[in-house]
Amino acid sequence: MEAIQQIGLVPLLDSGIPGFSADELVAPECRYVRLDDGGWEWPLWQWKGPMVTEGGFAYGKFFNGKAGFVTMEWWPDLCNYRRAKHPEPDEESVEGVVLDILRVNGSMITRELRSACGFDGPKMRSRFDAYVTRLQMSCRVVTEDFVYPKDRYGNSYGWGWALLTTPEHLFGRDACHCSRTPEESRERLYVHLHGILPQATERQIARLLD
Repeated sequence: MEAIQQIGLVPLLDSGIPGFSADELVAPECRYVRLDDGGWEWPLWQWKGPMVTEGGFAYGKFFNGKAGFVTMEWWPDLCNYRRAKHPEPDEESVEGVVLDILRVNGSMITRELRSACGFDGPKMRSRFDAYVTRLQMSCRVVTEDFVYPKDRYGNSYGWGWALLTTPEHLFGRDACHCSRTPEESRERLYVHLHGILPQATERQIARLLD
């Protein structure tokens, strides 16, 4: 959490830029490990929920469709730039319906939201996930926490379900407002990333930002 707070924007897993991910920031024993009994251990994966709720980070698929963290220092600029690049969806579009349902309900786990939007049929999950990813890339949907099913003994198991919401609901409207122009926000983000990633090419940074 301290490292993310210092860096500002950090993908969860491989970003295409060596060393630039939460997975590469933690010790090797905190990464994914397959156990001999067929199970697995992944401390980083288990931490991501508390990191979001306790760290006050925005979490979602913000980096080229992949998940990552953004601090409140940098969220307004990312939100400003991305929303200008991807305008508010039409109310009758799938993205518009997703946003409307979330705004009414506050937050919902992914499968409940998918069902509420009518995506219950076969092979509907991946189609729905694509719409949600686009909303996260446009900084209109974030992950509030992760909900895990429990076995009969009360123990959590599985990969967990994302609890989705809007950033306005989670952080407040002021946190999503920026006084800079979208172009100024992008330039500020680019300069920051270039400063912490001198080994990255312009194209690599652009893939993270755009």
